[in-house]
Amino acid sequence: MLCTPARGIARQCGTAPLFIADMIDRTQLLQTFDTLLQPERFRDYGPNGLQVEGGVNVRKIVSGVSASRSLIEAAIAAQADAIFVHHGLFWRSQDGRVTGWMKQRLALLLAHDINLYAYHLPLDAHPELGNNAQLGLKLGLQASGRFGEQDLGFLGERVQAGGFESAQALAQHIELQLRRPVALVNGAARAIHRIAWCSGGAQGYFEAAIAAGAEAFITGEISEPQAHYAREMGVAYLACGHHASERFGAPAVAAHVAARLGLEHQFIDIDNPA
Repeated sequence: MLCTPARGIARQCGTAPLFIADMIDRTQLLQTFDTLLQPERFRDYGPNGLQVEGGVNVRKIVSGVSASRSLIEAAIAAQADAIFVHHGLFWRSQDGRVTGWMKQRLALLLAHDINLYAYHLPLDAHPELGNNAQLGLKLGLQASGRFGEQDLGFLGERVQAGGFESAQALAQHIELQLRRPVALVNGAARAIHRIAWCSGGAQGYFEAAIAAGAEAFITGEISEPQAHYAREMGVAYLACGHHASERFGAPAVAAHVAARLGLEHQFIDIDNPA
């Protein structure tokens, strides 16, 4: 059942109440993100949640992959009150001085009273809206299991029966869907049925994917050792770009939360060749 309630009133859509409001408190927005993504479950590389406090009230969320200066400037132009990203500003063991690019980004956020929300591993892991779930959906892959540290990796098969006739066919399919070249190290000349994937810089998950029985592994990046593992173990390795593989989780989560809370949402993709 579809319904489009006017702003400021509650309507019943099916069995789920939906409230459309003009604005929401930044703390309530944080609680909604936290409830959905459960950051307390993860050992992460930096703080998840509200990284930079802006104005109290939020009407519009802009989502993007990384909290770059370009994204912040685009969010300002879009008159956003909050930015939701996968890659925030603060990471464990980084230089804590507020100079250079950090000063410039923070100055923009603070001057325009914009809240910055960032979720790293929790955004990768969400079973329906996360980067890996959404990447699988984009590529037509059906997950049947998880693997790797903190169960971040997804394992499954192609939704379309028959799999892929070769690793080259899988690479061509990914290039078509993500619109960027794929670096392929072909482990063996065979049909591909069991596929593992983990977005971003997950090259360290390759051995766990092999142990889980994958015939191909899809991620964002490749390091020198993985090429040897692929050839020696007979498992195809496909690197499709860190940014390209993580473009889907942030807008999916932000759009979901915005719809539930009656907020405006806009995804802004800042191109990145990495």
